[in-house]
Amino acid sequence: MIFLTGFKNRFECVLMKIKKLSIVIPAYNEGRTIHLILNKIKLVDLIYDIKKEIIIVNDCSTDNTEQAIMNYQRENADIEITYVKHEANKGKGAALHTGISKATGEYLVIQDADLEYDPEEYNDLLKPVCKGFADVVYGSRFMGSNPHRILFFWHTIGNRWLTFASNMFSNLNLTDMETCYKLFDTKIIQSIVLKEQRFGFEPEVTQKIARVPKIRIYEVGISYYGRTYEEGKKIGWKDGVRAIYCILKYGLLGM
Repeated sequence: MIFLTGFKNRFECVLMKIKKLSIVIPAYNEGRTIHLILNKIKLVDLIYDIKKEIIIVNDCSTDNTEQAIMNYQRENADIEITYVKHEANKGKGAALHTGISKATGEYLVIQDADLEYDPEEYNDLLKPVCKGFADVVYGSRFMGSNPHRILFFWHTIGNRWLTFASNMFSNLNLTDMETCYKLFDTKIIQSIVLKEQRFGFEPEVTQKIARVPKIRIYEVGISYYGRTYEEGKKIGWKDGVRAIYCILKYGLLGM
């Protein structure tokens, strides 16, 4: 009985800490879909009445991304949205650095501006945190029974190989290092110096977060509604090469 009481108090204490989730969205030429993903986020009811803070970083888009965001803000004044624009295109990693620095929630999650990931699954990411077990949660596209669009064989092999290589240096047993859905304790991620400006963000942050003393990292299965290149997918083979470089650089040197 004493054990149960102690666990209950600890559980309630953890829940009281999580009042707001910051949702960081890097956006580059996503004028066609940005309002759709914002609608999906708007409709999500987070567990335990956790509030939402949306931070959009426009990485100097050349399409109508900015106008689409402005229109959405004007039509949805009840939603807490912080909008930041880079005056020069710096890359997805740089946009994430900016968004992370602006976060005020106790936890933050990364959300792409396309429709590949489902915001309804924020609650799946939050559960290990709310139960007092996790500081960081990765959403894996390679575990669980959620729907996954069938697309590129070699991309899948590449993702699995990069995850394997990353695990060798981080001593983690992740199944999907390259996933967009990563949920962090905001204070922890804001304390880490991140350098990668483009898609190297994923291996860099994984190597560095793994070195935080006593960090508790969990993984949950998520859905994946992938895009083709014709539909706007941006990552390519050069980014895979850069990811290998980042795994070696931050895994071996810990810079």
